[in-house]
Amino acid sequence: MILAAGRGERMRPLTDTVPKPLLEAGGRSLIARHVDALVGAGIRDIVINHAWLGARIEAALGDGADFGARIRYSPEASALETAGGIATALPLLGDDPFVVVNGDIFCDFDFRRMARIIARMRAADLLAWCVLVPNPAHNRAGDFGIDGDRLLAQAPEQLTFAGIGAYSPALFAGIAPGTRARLAPLLREAADRGRAGAEIHAGRWTDVGTPQRLAELDLELRAQ
Repeated sequence: MILAAGRGERMRPLTDTVPKPLLEAGGRSLIARHVDALVGAGIRDIVINHAWLGARIEAALGDGADFGARIRYSPEASALETAGGIATALPLLGDDPFVVVNGDIFCDFDFRRMARIIARMRAADLLAWCVLVPNPAHNRAGDFGIDGDRLLAQAPEQLTFAGIGAYSPALFAGIAPGTRARLAPLLREAADRGRAGAEIHAGRWTDVGTPQRLAELDLELRAQ
């Protein structure tokens, strides 16, 4: 699942007319880069939720055939936050653990790892697996800790959640479809119960959250 329902307030005025995941860096939209990466890893069945200017996302990506994917959409009248959007899309996601990535990040995470990650989740009866990254300047305090391969709700040294994870549908069992709900409290609860895994991604990662960071990323990719 690619999360693409946010309004992108910090990206205004760019997002007044273009949904945030369709903003381009290096001549290609952020969301198209995710679809490419997922398909390249063998993940071809993709669900995308949307709210603000969602029709433009559907028009740009279609049914995914041009990417070698099969894309289905989960429209929201207004953004339901991360957990609410995922819970609403569960009928499209099936009964097995699934991969989720934020539509407004840029990263070089190897999604081929997800098959092994999900196997480890099943073996250890985990509800979630989160990818963490070193704290960027705009999130110095971090979000979660890590101990070996387990997620910690709190730790003396915290890292930033990358917006990449794998989740069991059971993580969202208490959320009714169409309900606004945040993901972080669910992850912290699972971590406190010893049912959330984690790993650190040391490669390229950017939260493309402001026009300045988008412009910097665009310059970097064009130079490459």
